[in-house]
Amino acid sequence: MTYLGIDVGTSAVKAVLVDQHQAVLDQASADLAIDRPDELWSEQDPDAWWQAVETAVGRLRQNNPSPFAAVRGIGLSGQMHGAVLLGQDDRPLRPAILWNDGRSFREADELARKPGLSHAAGVLPMPGFTAPKLLWLARQEPDVFRAVRTVLLPKDYIRLKLTGERITDMSDAAGTWWLDEAARDWSDAALAATGLDRSQMPGLVEGSARSGHVRKDVAERWGLTLPVIVAGGAGDAAAGGVGLGVVEDGAAFVSLGTSGQLFVSTSRFKPAPETLIHAFCHALPGRWFQMAAMLNGASCLAWAAALLGQDIDRLLREAEAGFLGPARILFLPYLSGERTPHNNPHARGVFFGLSPDTAHAELVQSVLEGVAFSFADAAACLAQAGTPLTGAGVVGGGARSRFWTRILASALALPLIRYEGADKGPAFGAARLARLALTGEDPGAVCTPPPIIEVVEPDPALSNAYRGRLEAFRRLYQALAPEFRTDRDGPGGGSGPRLGTRAEGSTRG
Repeated sequence: MTYLGIDVGTSAVKAVLVDQHQAVLDQASADLAIDRPDELWSEQDPDAWWQAVETAVGRLRQNNPSPFAAVRGIGLSGQMHGAVLLGQDDRPLRPAILWNDGRSFREADELARKPGLSHAAGVLPMPGFTAPKLLWLARQEPDVFRAVRTVLLPKDYIRLKLTGERITDMSDAAGTWWLDEAARDWSDAALAATGLDRSQMPGLVEGSARSGHVRKDVAERWGLTLPVIVAGGAGDAAAGGVGLGVVEDGAAFVSLGTSGQLFVSTSRFKPAPETLIHAFCHALPGRWFQMAAMLNGASCLAWAAALLGQDIDRLLREAEAGFLGPARILFLPYLSGERTPHNNPHARGVFFGLSPDTAHAELVQSVLEGVAFSFADAAACLAQAGTPLTGAGVVGGGARSRFWTRILASALALPLIRYEGADKGPAFGAARLARLALTGEDPGAVCTPPPIIEVVEPDPALSNAYRGRLEAFRRLYQALAPEFRTDRDGPGGGSGPRLGTRAEGSTRG
């Protein structure tokens, strides 16, 4: 008996094949592209996700015919907050609007003024969330809005293709801003605030519950023997927590992936919307989590490597070889705006302190430190929300660098645990949820942490030196924050149109 985990990411779909002993037999991926047709916009074609799923699954099937044929459960994970808008025929009415799309900043501000809703939803509405997107759609694309039969999250479009069911799980629904987190049910008041009702929402299940079965035509094409169940699954953050065993009260991890998260599992709902911390349902019944969410993580290093025209590993080696202490340059890592702690889609990246002798290595070090400082800001928000960290696991592509992990641990003044196989990510957590949905086992027996490689302790001298640089980092953002706005948008800011693009807020032609 085997299990299949599928993660619909932003840059790729990843699929893992897991056996009954929780060993990953194989994994495969298929790349995705992002369309940015206008300033602050970020979109993808939902059918491109399905094509990528077929490609990744096809590679697993080809390389592992017997184990793949033994799949009895499928779990789904995916990028959160995306708006997949379906008409009466269950076909997308337009490209999906993604989590890192900032066009609905005005609508988010408007929803934030609705009394009581942010507390119930566990967080202030932010432009990347699903609810403000629909309010924007109602005003800017009214014909599309009127045609919306169902709003799905990205992974749930894959579920629709697999099972024919329009269903989501609690953790992914949490990121829409339409969920009453304590009740684990849709909020009629939040839906009404965006002109929607329950009839346009998918059904709700727990992440470890069954949501349907694989359709006969898909099973035949994939070479599966029916029945194959599909679990509720989870948003990528919660699925990552399940994969790392971060399911008990107080367990935590730091994710240094394309974006960044500080994630703490909780046994009760602990909203603190004023801190910009997300308090959401976890993927398991009776569990929630608090999370600081940053839009810019290891993607900043990939951007710097492309800018400098060099390989990431080489740049990391050069930065480590030349490391003598904090860089003289400060880097604001807000290439895609920011959520925690600024809730500012207009913020942008900045190098400050360049001189004629600035070399590649110092630029790269400043990028590593700038991302680390943004995590330190996020940890301060968690502490303000009543959840100070004492230690955490560290995962994501950036965590493969021990040098960066050391910088991060010192900036956070926090021991960080590096795990074996931590790069399995949300797809592995989704496979665990598939197993739970099939077997009904105790989650605590299945969702265990991976073996520890090492604990990276903060360097006391470096932590002390970083405190001063962190304060300078914060002052730099505050000094530049007004420059991220334009007079056209007034207080709260906005980004003007670029030459050759449609202005933000224009109707799509």
